[in-house]
Amino acid sequence: MDQRISLITLVVDDVAASRRFYIDGLAWRAEFEAPGEVLMIRVGERLLLSLWDRAHAEEEIGAVTRGGTPPVTLAHNVAEPAQVDAVLAQARTAGATAVVAAQQRAWGGYSGYFADPDGFRWEVAVNPSPLGESLLP
Repeated sequence: MDQRISLITLVVDDVAASRRFYIDGLAWRAEFEAPGEVLMIRVGERLLLSLWDRAHAEEEIGAVTRGGTPPVTLAHNVAEPAQVDAVLAQARTAGATAVVAAQQRAWGGYSGYFADPDGFRWEVAVNPSPLGESLLP
């Protein structure tokens, strides 16, 4: 098996609300859309973020549980602390819930967190290491 991820799928309660947040609010572009069922957004050269309606997802993967903080975070790395602050502000304007304000981290970076409409946590970060820099476009 190749060492790669092709899709990250988040099961959402309302695809239209996710569309308003990611497409209208964050100004991302849809790669594929089946209204009310799934919204796919290209987030890397060979990587899609798939926002899948709960009812349709459960038909294929079984029951989906909710409650508490999902045990996963997604990250969006940027080059400068001011960009972290700007992305967090844009996410709040789009309807995100602020989770942790941006701050200097013990590991040398600067980051903050927001939650999308379904509670999925996003980290917005500057990682001033060669590995962090390798993640930037």
